Amino acid sequence: MNQQLNNKQPQGAKKTTRRPAAANTAKGGSSAARGPAGQGNPKQVAKPNAAKPAAPAAPKNNGRRPGFYAPRPRRQKQEEAAVGMKIYPLGGLGEIGKNMTVYECNDDMMIVDCGSLFPDSDMYGIDLVIPDFTFIDQNRDKIRGIAITHGHEDHIGALPYLLREINLPIFATRLTIGLIENKLEEHGLRSSADLRLITVGEKFKMGCFTIDPIHVNHSIPDAVAFAIDCPAGIVIQTGDFKIDFTPIGGPPIDLATFAEYGEKGVLALLSDSTNAERPGMSTSESKVNDGLQTLFARATKSRIIIATFASNLYRVQQIVDLAMQYGRKVAISGRSMINNTQMARELGYLKAPQEVFIEVEQINKYPPEQVALITTGSQGETLSALSRMAGGSHRQVRVGPGDFIIISATPIPGNEKMVTRVVNGLLKLGAEVIYEKMYEVHASGHACQEEQKTILNLVKPQYFIPVHGEYKHLKRHAMIGETMGIPHANILVADTGDTIQLSKKGVSLGDVVPAGAVMVDGLGVGDVGSVVLRDRRLLSQDGIVVLAASVDSASGQLVSAVELFSRGFVYVRDSEELLEETRHAVQRVLENNDGHRDINSLKTRMRETASSLLYKRTKRSPMILPVLTEV
Repeated sequence: MNQQLNNKQPQGAKKTTRRPAAANTAKGGSSAARGPAGQGNPKQVAKPNAAKPAAPAAPKNNGRRPGFYAPRPRRQKQEEAAVGMKIYPLGGLGEIGKNMTVYECNDDMMIVDCGSLFPDSDMYGIDLVIPDFTFIDQNRDKIRGIAITHGHEDHIGALPYLLREINLPIFATRLTIGLIENKLEEHGLRSSADLRLITVGEKFKMGCFTIDPIHVNHSIPDAVAFAIDCPAGIVIQTGDFKIDFTPIGGPPIDLATFAEYGEKGVLALLSDSTNAERPGMSTSESKVNDGLQTLFARATKSRIIIATFASNLYRVQQIVDLAMQYGRKVAISGRSMINNTQMARELGYLKAPQEVFIEVEQINKYPPEQVALITTGSQGETLSALSRMAGGSHRQVRVGPGDFIIISATPIPGNEKMVTRVVNGLLKLGAEVIYEKMYEVHASGHACQEEQKTILNLVKPQYFIPVHGEYKHLKRHAMIGETMGIPHANILVADTGDTIQLSKKGVSLGDVVPAGAVMVDGLGVGDVGSVVLRDRRLLSQDGIVVLAASVDSASGQLVSAVELFSRGFVYVRDSEELLEETRHAVQRVLENNDGHRDINSLKTRMRETASSLLYKRTKRSPMILPVLTEV
């Protein structure tokens, strides 16, 4: 099956055979390049001069010495050395998430990953942030497909929104395809998606690109790096990785293949920078298992609730194994956790007998010491199951003094406050909470400094481009690259939207392409921009005051008294005098408008009058919304 998949051409891909440069020259080279018949032949010399001893005359081709011949294979080699490629990071640089990278060579393009991002705290009401697909749409005829490194949201979360615009073939490993199918099913796109299975060690093609998936360790099974071979050279993109010699549920990272490519010669390395500030090696998953076992042994009289990422199936397997060891039933809470665990069991990535699992509705039928609940909400997401438990709004689970809660995850940068809010809520309900670094209950899936050095040492890239991290992470990773002997001029710290121009002759930045953040709010995609967010920020800070009135359409004179409505600004019953003063001030402006009939001008005067008075009295700046009706 895999062989068939590898031989199948991606949608829109052209099966091309590149003719050597020498053949092109022979067929269509200029007459100046070819020269007159016989010119440049090393055996042909000029006739001797009668007045001088016979000697080979200089050929007519630029005075080159006799016997010199520039064979076409040398010209071909020079032309091939000049072949370049372009890399367009559309996300994942200067941020944690929204990973998306486009490669271009010989008029073919391919994409690696298509992820989403958690909204910042100042993105009021936003559900999700995805990359800007403008550049993808502009080049849709060149794109041969999407290769996915692994199934985390920051690498697959934006796929449904891209596939709505352009249906591209998606190449991914078995578990990753299962996670993508779950996501596409929610958006009604599963039946139309072109999903193609890839296997570690079996290369596949997209246009002029030949891609080799390399097994890496991460916090999710079936994660891979990609060695991307094209006429410009070999580029390796690690994806998210760590070096774990004692992993759970799989082999260690395939360092041998990285070393093999290093011996062949790697043009550029794009490597995960998330933990570039952390010295040493990342914690092995086996140590997490020891930490969790200690806590299970400690909570012998309590109900255990563990929150982790829905896609961290290694962690889920560890919890299920420990639950069986300590005689507990396992319940799953949270839509994404339920979907992922069901899919993983069907594919064989999660192994446990059916009788171990119970429905969430059944947990109260068992004594607390016989229940382990696995749930979502490790990042403090507002609507997650753990957040609803902390707020007392979960329909099936009521948290109390008899609960032992473990948050088996590290907060993603920017989510710290949300996680703290959830922890505080759970503690107030009387539960015992284990979080962050109180015990070894979480291991990062990202390489620390010594692991990053190992990959750099094995791959020995000509050029190094740190990716996947905030700017401080990229800069620190670049410094690590210099300590490993890569020249400063061969290291490039880029930004989202940059064009990275790459060849064996050098690396540089080109023009900036359309890139950025598109916000998803409910069913709306991209309809919330900076102006709407500014209004939401103002509303959240000082509220809104609405001023409504009617004016004569012919004369502009006030027809009805001004009405004032306030929301989120002041408590109306305690501020009636202030609001009445504001209403009268605006009414005087409309009564003394000197016959002006320009509605926009009148609205501006209403807004300025109310804003000035309210700021003078309260030092607040609510949003002022004037509403004028012409009658």
